[in-house]
Amino acid sequence: MAKYLGLSKKTGHAERGKTGVLLLNLGTPEAPTTGAVRRYLAEFLADPRVVEIPRFLWLLILHGIILRIRPAKSAALYRKVWRADGSPLLAISRRQQAKLATLLQQEGCQAVVGLGMRYGEPSIANELRTMHRDGVDKLVVLPLYPQYAAPTTASAFDAIASELSSWRYLPALHFINSYHDNPDYIEALAASIRQDFERHGKPQKLVLSYHGMPERNLHLGDPYYCFCARTTALVVEKLGLTDSDYVMTFQSRFGKAKWLQPYTDATMKALAEGGVTDVAILCPAFSADCLETLEEIVGENREIFEQAGGQEFRYISALNDDELHIKMMANLVHPYL
Repeated sequence: MAKYLGLSKKTGHAERGKTGVLLLNLGTPEAPTTGAVRRYLAEFLADPRVVEIPRFLWLLILHGIILRIRPAKSAALYRKVWRADGSPLLAISRRQQAKLATLLQQEGCQAVVGLGMRYGEPSIANELRTMHRDGVDKLVVLPLYPQYAAPTTASAFDAIASELSSWRYLPALHFINSYHDNPDYIEALAASIRQDFERHGKPQKLVLSYHGMPERNLHLGDPYYCFCARTTALVVEKLGLTDSDYVMTFQSRFGKAKWLQPYTDATMKALAEGGVTDVAILCPAFSADCLETLEEIVGENREIFEQAGGQEFRYISALNDDELHIKMMANLVHPYL
C-alpha cells in the first residue's frame, strides 16, 4: 500500500479545478446516550490542545475517573436539548451548510460546501477525502469560532494538517483563523440584539457570555480573551450602549483551575441579588445553538438568576442560519474563491 493518498486514474488529474469551502465546528455525540457521550468526550478531552497538562497524568485522570462519571451526567443534559432532527448543533450546522451553498451559487460562485466536526461525525478527515474525490483542489476552511483560541481554532487546524499530511496531491489552502472584529459579524450580532430590544424592550442589563478558558492560556499567549473583549467593544459601540448597560462574562468551566472571569453563573446570581430583575443574554462565541447555550444558559443560568430574585430572563439565540450570518460567511470566503 502506498504511503500517501493519491488521485486514482478514474478521478483523473486534468478534470479538476473545483473550489471547496469547508465549515468546521466543535462536534456532538451521535446520540444522547451514555455510550455515545463517552466516545465523544474521550476524543474531545484527549486532545492535547484542549487540556494542557502532562499527558500521562491527564490520560490516567480521564480514563480512570472522568469517563467513568461524566458521560452519564452529560447524556442526561443532552437529552434535555435533543430534537426530532437530532443534535441541535449538527442540525443547525447542516442548515448553515445548505444555505451557504445556495447563496454562493446565487452569487455565481461554483463552490462545493462541506461540513466537518472536530470531534465526532461528520469527521474532518472523511469530509476532506470526499471533497478530494469530487475534484476540489482549492480549499477555503472556515472554522465557525469567531474568536480564535488554541483549543478550538488551532485544534481544527491540527486536524486539517494531520489529514493532509497523508496526501500525495495537496490542495491550495486558505485557513480563516478568526473573524472576531469582522464588520458583517458585528452587524449580525448587533441586529439580533436590536430585534430583541424592539420586541421586549431594553433590559436592565445585557450579558455577553463567552465560552470559558483557563486563565493560564491567556498568560501563555492565547489571544482569545482579547478577541472577546474586542467583539464586545465593537457590538457595544454599534448599539450605542454605556458601560452600565452590559457586562462581559465567561461560561462553561471545567475542573478546579482558575478560568477567565467574571463567571457567567456567579454574575447571574450577583446581578439578581444586587437588584437587577431583567436581563437579556447573548453568547457571541457560539455560531450555532448547542448544549452550552440551550441547557447551560437557558436552563442552569436562568434558574440561578430567578432563584436569586431575578424576574425576567431571556436568551438571544445564536446567529444560527440567520440570513445575515450566512451572508457574513459568504463575504468571509469570497476573497479566496
